[in-house]
Amino acid sequence: MENKEGKGSITVIGLGPGCAGLITREAWELMEQAEALVLRTAIHPTVAAVRAAGIAFTTYDGFYESAPDFETLYRAIADDLVQRATQGEHLVYAVPGSPLVAERTVVLLRERAATHDDVAFSILPGMSFVEVLYTRLGIDPVEGLTILDAEDVAKLHARPFTNLVITQVYDAFTASDCKLALMEFLPDDAPVTFVHNLALPDESVREIPLFELDRQPDIDHLTTLFVPRTMEK
Repeated sequence: MENKEGKGSITVIGLGPGCAGLITREAWELMEQAEALVLRTAIHPTVAAVRAAGIAFTTYDGFYESAPDFETLYRAIADDLVQRATQGEHLVYAVPGSPLVAERTVVLLRERAATHDDVAFSILPGMSFVEVLYTRLGIDPVEGLTILDAEDVAKLHARPFTNLVITQVYDAFTASDCKLALMEFLPDDAPVTFVHNLALPDESVREIPLFELDRQPDIDHLTTLFVPRTMEK
């Protein structure tokens, strides 16, 4: 956690991996008490519970419509939050999952807040989808785990020597790109684990051949891919 005395503040919390029961008690209390609660997006399962509790919030979903790519989007969100804090607002910024797992806006926020002495900045720990994934797949991260955003899979030039988790496989196009990148060093029919709606009532964890990845009917922003380390071409 990082803190600086200032006239405005940003406190970053996580909304957990999907089930409202996995939001930390500390994060929930902060949302209830927030002067201004801002969500990166309302397109996350736990937001329904936030609404049901009568907690007021705004979101950055409108920014998604005008940004040409995700990096531009995330930079715009970080810039807006810091600007608001420098004007004296006390903000609680909530992101899906954990603030420190695959959350680019938090990385950018930390960098920007470090250059503003008039902004107090803190990050609270939260539960990510990764902890649930360990349980479902029966894996121990001590044995090695590489986590990549789907957009970064093309940067792989060899099969990782650890288990591989690919997050944010948003749609069939993203899944197709991942499939083609993985086929550079894996057999077309290599078994991979398709994970959808983790920690939700309709959770699905199923093994499929790699070539069928982009043919799955339920691909969306809650899709993750697990590639075990034992694979070899």
